[in-house]
Amino acid sequence: MAATIRDAAVGRALSGRRRRKAVREPYNKREVLAGYLFISPWIIGFVIFTVLSMSWSLGLSFTHFDLATNSATPAGVDNYKLIFDDPKVLTSLINTFSYAVLAVPLELAFAMVLALLLNGMIKGSGFFRTVFYLPKMTPHVATASVFLLLLNGNVGAINQFLAIFGIDGPQWLNDPTWVKPSIVLMTMWGAAGSMVILLAAVQNVPRELYEAAQTDGADRWQQFWRVTLPMISPTLFFLVIVNTIAALQVFDQAYLLFYRDANSSAPDAALFYGVYLFQQAFQQFNFGLAAAMSWLLFVIILIITLIQMKIGNRLVFYGGGRDD
Repeated sequence: MAATIRDAAVGRALSGRRRRKAVREPYNKREVLAGYLFISPWIIGFVIFTVLSMSWSLGLSFTHFDLATNSATPAGVDNYKLIFDDPKVLTSLINTFSYAVLAVPLELAFAMVLALLLNGMIKGSGFFRTVFYLPKMTPHVATASVFLLLLNGNVGAINQFLAIFGIDGPQWLNDPTWVKPSIVLMTMWGAAGSMVILLAAVQNVPRELYEAAQTDGADRWQQFWRVTLPMISPTLFFLVIVNTIAALQVFDQAYLLFYRDANSSAPDAALFYGVYLFQQAFQQFNFGLAAAMSWLLFVIILIITLIQMKIGNRLVFYGGGRDD
């Protein structure tokens, strides 16, 4: 009896192994090798330009690097101590966080409005989609040149337009109160990237849901709030994370508007973390301190992203319900 049970157990084990082997057989080694060869350019680029670069910068953050002699001397954690002792670091972090809090919601709201307008068009949507996306393709230097003219406090087009209605426009680029809004305006100029993603998400919402909502008497606002918004919430969640990461690394807009001239005297409100990091690295040549600043920013972004994912996953609708 025991032998019979043992033989049956062995038979089941062997049949299980044969089934697992049969499942694994479709994965051809040559196909797997071909797949790795196809993605090898990306892997090589990632290892060289990301993994090795980050590892080198981490080591550099614990040294005093001398560009003239191309040599580094150990510094321990001195660079990290300098970060917390430098008041400009705190100022730049506050400016960067303030900008991110202002820019991310406004850019997403603007992109959502554009996406809904394009989605509601029956004719000409392709033309307007191209027109709305053109600013995204404009080089940042050209965009900054345009906004330097638009935001000029004396003869700028924006203040001249406000003057038609009797409104005295602010000194956008000189008044510390309006420095960040001016950079946000320039950022919203390139909101078409988020618009395209949101438009694809809106167009993928099943029409039956809108028909059911109309049958229940829902108006357009209720349909947006109860149908569109929950269905595109994963896309919104993704854009919030991506745009927040980009906002915390803001550099081009602030630098081109306020620091493109080496002799310019920019207000403290325009000193963003990325700009100050650039100044330490390529103007003061404090590469060790700049590397330490970059790793501090990496940790800050990582923490903020983890918090966003922890909170956001409880609010996002994934079809079967919220991911609790």
